[in-house]
Amino acid sequence: MAAGRARSDATLAPMAKSFDFHNTPGHLVRRAHQRTVALFMEETAGFDVTPVQFAILHELLAQPGEDQVTLASRVAFDAATSGSVIGRLEKRGWIRREPDTRDRRRKLLWITPEGEVAALQMRDAAQRVQERLMAPLDAQERSDLMEMLTKVVYRHQDPAGASGA
Repeated sequence: MAAGRARSDATLAPMAKSFDFHNTPGHLVRRAHQRTVALFMEETAGFDVTPVQFAILHELLAQPGEDQVTLASRVAFDAATSGSVIGRLEKRGWIRREPDTRDRRRKLLWITPEGEVAALQMRDAAQRVQERLMAPLDAQERSDLMEMLTKVVYRHQDPAGASGA
């Protein structure tokens, strides 16, 4: 038996047959996410924007002057990668980034007038994505799914509030 193997191949074979990967919650959530991104890209094709870029713009509409790390947390994205996303939005002229006058290491972000126009125009598209995604479900199923997804997402957060994303 190879080092680290706890069971023989004969023992694993029945377990492998009983594991229906295609119907596991993780796989189905990933597939639902893929469908959501595909719908988003269809609905926002004219804007050439990603869902994360839209989320950042949307949050800056609500919280102008937010620092980069807090904003990344609010959109459930890691702070390191969000910097490159923010950089792309800055290049497009949709956000501006300035050092905090009290702590020059912190970068504060504002949506520009051009970014605000784009974000507001994309809201209708984002709403259509949600409607298309939920279209196969009746009203009660939609409500149930939202309740369950909310539990899965928010009950897995750590006490410090990190999303685990």
